[in-house]
Amino acid sequence: MITFGKKVEKEEFAYILDYLHYGRSDDNRPMYQKKPLAQGVGEKLFVLMEMMIKENVIPKSHDRVYIGEGERPVIDHVKKRISFTELTHGAQMELPLVVEKIILTYETRFLSFFNEAYPITTRLHMLELLPGIGKKLMWGIIDERKKGKFVSFKDLVERVKSLHSPEKLIANRVLDELKDENIKYRIFTTPMPQKR
Repeated sequence: MITFGKKVEKEEFAYILDYLHYGRSDDNRPMYQKKPLAQGVGEKLFVLMEMMIKENVIPKSHDRVYIGEGERPVIDHVKKRISFTELTHGAQMELPLVVEKIILTYETRFLSFFNEAYPITTRLHMLELLPGIGKKLMWGIIDERKKGKFVSFKDLVERVKSLHSPEKLIANRVLDELKDENIKYRIFTTPMPQKR
């Protein structure tokens, strides 16, 4: 696993992907025993999770909710970490939009990837892990950053002419890492804990 940037142990904020008023559809308990829950994604490490919702609260998709220590106005507690395949169809549809929203909100954090990426092996550079970046584009980015660090996605796109929508390239990589639990290199996510 590649650890890029500073990793934190726990997510403090998550974005709602889907709200399930009657819990999971595969929950076979009687209706009166089911409780509302939400599926979401963490904003730092893109951890997918199910969260129990406080009574009389109905979150909407794309809402940013606090899940850290202390008083939580919306979330009662995080129930468990889940994999991409455990997301509802609705949550899977919202995930790319929310991931891109997180990347644009924290542009500086993700821009640092382009400024600091390095070779992994003699034949593979971290930049090439982004879908759509080949050798030519990789060298274009490296040559430009030698002249000075990129200060924004706009600056990156203006200086590297054949690069478009860096936020989409990163979002696609995040989604690849979330969908494939056995992916060889992880840049932006952490793997699911191994089942014992």
